[in-house]
Amino acid sequence: MAERPQPYHGLFVLDASQGIAGPYCASQLAACGADVVKIEPPAGDWSRGLGTREGTQSVMHVSFNRGKRSAVLDLQAPSGKAAMLKLAARADVMLEAFRPGVAARLGIQPEAGKPDVVFLSISGFGQHGPYAERPATDSVVQAFSGMVALNAGMDGVPHRTGGVMMVDMVTGLSAMIAVQAAIAEQAQDRASGTAPRRRVLDVSLMQSAAALMGFNIAEQGFLGQAPPLVNVPAGTYQGSDGRWLMVAMLREPEYQTFCRLIEQPELATDPRFDSFPNRAQHRETLLPILRAALITRPAAEWVARFQGARMLCDLVNAPLDWLAEPHVRAVGAALPLAQPGLGTMPFPKLPGLGPWSVPAPALGEHTAEVLREVGL
Repeated sequence: MAERPQPYHGLFVLDASQGIAGPYCASQLAACGADVVKIEPPAGDWSRGLGTREGTQSVMHVSFNRGKRSAVLDLQAPSGKAAMLKLAARADVMLEAFRPGVAARLGIQPEAGKPDVVFLSISGFGQHGPYAERPATDSVVQAFSGMVALNAGMDGVPHRTGGVMMVDMVTGLSAMIAVQAAIAEQAQDRASGTAPRRRVLDVSLMQSAAALMGFNIAEQGFLGQAPPLVNVPAGTYQGSDGRWLMVAMLREPEYQTFCRLIEQPELATDPRFDSFPNRAQHRETLLPILRAALITRPAAEWVARFQGARMLCDLVNAPLDWLAEPHVRAVGAALPLAQPGLGTMPFPKLPGLGPWSVPAPALGEHTAEVLREVGL
């Protein structure tokens, strides 16, 4: 296996964000070789107190803060603010995720960094506009952006994406892309003999969620209304053993095959169901028939049938099911991470970067070390 890329070796990142989006971006930079110092208040990043935890460490905190150094600074105190400013003065990248205006009051602002600092602000609705001060969370932005409306289940009820913090995660990835673009631009400046300029980046949960739904927003904006449902009757079905399976359909012949495999060939020729538009129109009639057919056999048996006919189908796995999958084990898709204070837990490889089993820091673990580096 090729060595994991370390393009940001020597880059100093000051991470003053908490939660998921900002810390996830900074952790990705750490995975690429950057020296990331996480500034935490005396009580610690609030993610340390959520979910499965022991003392001041939690699985959530570990997930988004691996590979960093932790320094505890009270930014409300003059000494803490002074120490933060010394760190900021040598930062190549700075991240903050406070409500607009709060970071500046604490001294966390572009002017505190190097002349060519890449300064990233993450917020719910962006740094400007009538909703800039409005508090936001992953679920609130899923609702605001239209994601919940698009995620109507086969029960017809709109849902958020459940236990996956979809908007927080995609915001962290969007922030990482923006930071990388700014760093690449600065490299172009240097290559051309131009002094690299400071970059100030504004990444919001709202805009990241909208970008994730670019196709959906463009289509509805173009039509002026919601388009008909596509790919009916693709979706989830329950087998006789209680397990669920997912069936996807992209082309009309796949519906014909589906009807044959569930032993309901007459549904393939019924004029109410003979095309994607017709099936969408008569969805409430068709789905109960299909559910009744699929509940007669175990989910795995249906999956074997459908996959044997080269249909797009698989079991609905829980994370533990995924970890136990032979393919996941064969390719080493998840590796154990020994986390001090918690124990060993599995973490997926980073896509395109490979294995990275580096723990997250304890609260304030590196405070003295980091302060010595700036002469304090």
